[in-house]
Amino acid sequence: MKSIVIAIVVIACTGSVPAMANPDLAHKKNCMACHAIGEKVIGPAYKDVAAKYAGQPDAPARLAQKVMKGGTGVWGVAVMPANPQVSEAEAKQLVHWILSLK
Repeated sequence: MKSIVIAIVVIACTGSVPAMANPDLAHKKNCMACHAIGEKVIGPAYKDVAAKYAGQPDAPARLAQKVMKGGTGVWGVAVMPANPQVSEAEAKQLVHWILSLK
């Protein structure tokens, strides 16, 4: 019972669900077909994305749009396709998790 109370307090203090839930969403939305957390696959490693955009206040909004609409040219010639299966709320959740990686 004590551990449940502690977990509730931690979630309440952070104001969100723990970031650990997001790798599941990344798998569910097929992001991990082209990305990995620590190494380049087709697209950049998520840790590299987090490092590149660290401290940029507009990064979450820009990256959420890129998740949904796709893009090219930032990480070389590979094209990131649009992901219409990802809602705006899901894109924001994914980007929040990615930017939290170190």
